[in-house]
Amino acid sequence: MSAERDLTRLVAGMRPELNPGRYVFATVDGPAPAGVAPVATVVEREGLSLVVRQEEADAASLAYDYVAGWITLRVHSALDAVGLTAAVARELADAGLSCNVVAGFHHDHLFVEHARAEEALSRLRGLADRASGASA
Repeated sequence: MSAERDLTRLVAGMRPELNPGRYVFATVDGPAPAGVAPVATVVEREGLSLVVRQEEADAASLAYDYVAGWITLRVHSALDAVGLTAAVARELADAGLSCNVVAGFHHDHLFVEHARAEEALSRLRGLADRASGASA
C-alpha cells in the first residue's frame, strides 16, 4: 500500500481507532527502566521522553501529570503529506481538546486527554465523514 498525500483523501480515510489503555508521558535520564515498554520515545536534551502505559509508569515510579488516550489514524499517510496534522488539530482544538501527535512511518498517533478520548474519537470520525462527502 502506498502512502497517501492528498489531504481530502487523508482526512476521509483516516479511520481513527482508540487503542485500549491509559498512557502517560514521562522522562528519564538514561534508558527506559526495566519493565517499561514505551510506545514512543523522543530524545531531548533534557532526557529521554517516554510514552508508556500508565500502569508501567506507576510500577517504575515514573513521574507524570497527563493521562492520555491513544488514537491511531489508520490511513497510511506519507511523511511529506501536508495538512493532516493541522486538520486534526483544528477539529480537536475547536472542541477544547488537547492533542499530542507522534508520527510513525505508516500512521499518525494522537494522545488526547483520557477522560475525553471517546469525544475526540467521535469528533475525528465526524471530520472524516464530512471529508468523505466533500470527495464524493
